[in-house]
Amino acid sequence: AFKPAYLIHGDDHGRVAERRARLRALAERESGTAGVEVLEGDAATPAAAAATLTALTLGAGHRFVIVDGAERWRDADLDELESLLASPPADTTVAFFAREDSRAQAPQRLHAAVRAAGGDVAAERTAKPWELPKWVAEQARALGLELESGAAKALVARVGERQQRLLRELEKLALALGPDATLSAADVEELTAGSAERKAWSLADAVVARDRAAVTRLYLDLRGQGERLTGLLFQIARRLRDANDVAARLEAGESAAQVKRALRMPPKAAERFVADVQRSDPDAVRAALEHLADLEVDSRGGRAVPEDTAALRMLMRVTA
Repeated sequence: AFKPAYLIHGDDHGRVAERRARLRALAERESGTAGVEVLEGDAATPAAAAATLTALTLGAGHRFVIVDGAERWRDADLDELESLLASPPADTTVAFFAREDSRAQAPQRLHAAVRAAGGDVAAERTAKPWELPKWVAEQARALGLELESGAAKALVARVGERQQRLLRELEKLALALGPDATLSAADVEELTAGSAERKAWSLADAVVARDRAAVTRLYLDLRGQGERLTGLLFQIARRLRDANDVAARLEAGESAAQVKRALRMPPKAAERFVADVQRSDPDAVRAALEHLADLEVDSRGGRAVPEDTAALRMLMRVTA
């Protein structure tokens, strides 16, 4: 059953928008489009929300009012709305959404009014990078998945820091594996990347390892299946920058174990990567980055030779 009022707020704007879209879809299934009223932009004021809640409606069934932009409101403007929420209209649900940042926050008086109405207040917060593995493990548990040690960190390393994408990957894993599944870091690495993505990372790692035969084979395979050169250059550049950073830290006296712990990748992958960097020449890694930058500029136009020829020539130089 729907509650009389909801306040969904926070600085994870994607999740706030997602919850608004989900609520609107549920409301339209429940009452049809005629039973859903939306206030947004300049029309979404406390006074307009109060007027909408008190307006007579000819529709039958449950009524929904969705109000976007509550982060712009002030406590001083909430007298009438607060009074209405103290005794909310029957068969009506009002949902307030606030996309917050450091300067714009849903007023605390609105929080209190929604709770007084018997409603729910939910915060959608962006996790800090160091908080993400814990957040991932909690979301996985809510979906019926158990992540072994290192698996949450592996998912962040594989998918990135966007919480929406992390949640989508967890949902896909839950659907594929069923309830009560347990995942290791190796399972996550295997299951969350498509074959093209795995090959692209393998290509980048082969460049760092200066494995010319693997570089040539993987590059031609990826281009043959339609991967864009710009995407491959991005993957290689990212890995080379990581390698340059690892080389600098090792040169500064950090141990290989210290460097591995700081890398945002599964333990076995980190071990291989550090070993490849240790076998490489730091000057060669820096030179490879310079060659790659030249190719990126060239790939935007004005090249004298076909792009695949230019790319393979560059890859041969950096893996020599």
